[in-house]
Amino acid sequence: MKVATNRLDRGFFKYQDEFEQKALEVLRSGWYILGNEVKAFEQEFAEYTGTKYCVGLASGLDALSLGVRALGIDKGDEVLVQGNTYIASVMGITMNGATPIFIEPDEYHSIDASRLEAAITDKTKAIMVVHLYGEPADMDTVCAVCKKHGLRLIEDCAQSHGACYKGKMTGSFGDIGCFSFYPSKNVGAFGDAGALVTDDEEIARKIRMLRNYGSEVRYYFKEVGINSRLDELQAGLLRVRLSHIDELTKEREAIAAEYKKRLNNPLFTLPPERENANCVWHQFVIRCRDRQRLIDYLNEHEISTIIHYPIPPHLSECYECLGHKKGDFPITEQFADEVLSIPMFNGLTREEQDYVITTLNDFS
Repeated sequence: MKVATNRLDRGFFKYQDEFEQKALEVLRSGWYILGNEVKAFEQEFAEYTGTKYCVGLASGLDALSLGVRALGIDKGDEVLVQGNTYIASVMGITMNGATPIFIEPDEYHSIDASRLEAAITDKTKAIMVVHLYGEPADMDTVCAVCKKHGLRLIEDCAQSHGACYKGKMTGSFGDIGCFSFYPSKNVGAFGDAGALVTDDEEIARKIRMLRNYGSEVRYYFKEVGINSRLDELQAGLLRVRLSHIDELTKEREAIAAEYKKRLNNPLFTLPPERENANCVWHQFVIRCRDRQRLIDYLNEHEISTIIHYPIPPHLSECYECLGHKKGDFPITEQFADEVLSIPMFNGLTREEQDYVITTLNDFS
């Protein structure tokens, strides 16, 4: 039996009629940029996340980079960010000329909030938390540190659609919450798409201006912006996906529960869950010290896996300029050497999951 790490087609076929009807509706409307579908999605997603404003954008990276810019963070400023995140989190900082200050992760793969205060300097302007794999960070401590030191709080929610900490949804704690709707996300588009949520009307206004070449009035350009507009077709299809998000989340939770209940091989560890938080399981990430041998074994049994992520940002070629070397962040580097994402997606069958579990338990 072949089992993929992800199957995007199953997410489409589950609601095929609704997706196709919405696509035709948008195509026949004759309006394809910044129309009623975008407005409706922005309102619905803001309501879903418990925030006042949502601005649809072309990607999650644009949400991060424009969000950092809208907060007035630029050259000479520092932003604390966890070391074990995807490169986009860091690029959102450096694209604005600011410097990322890497913080080691905690056992939940989130930023270790107990290390934050020791890293704060007079150049620190913000903390960026990343709710990696769908697991919320320790927001009580993070928010307290931000309040104490007068820092901005940026949430990278690219993988945490619907995840809550003490009943409050990720994205609603910070000055801004940045979302990706890349097709593999829990709320996935059919191409690149993203959004920024906030309770600050001025930030929302500025993001809307920046996404449209820096223009609020046609052909009048207030700032040098970019072209980062969520298009009508993607917005319409995202509205369909969003309408089923509770059902989709419950399905992922059930898959994760089955893994947690039945996987019992001592050669790898299962992902822990933070107290008073609900993980939405964008990925199900195990850790194995003998990872390559496990990958080879699973490949022999036609089970696909992915490493999220094999090279931490501080060791990436594009950030050699920061001057970091191997060994600077040992926990981050250990995670990079051990993490492995096993099949987790909406539409994973019970037969497929049974095969994955049996195969993993038989690894020796």
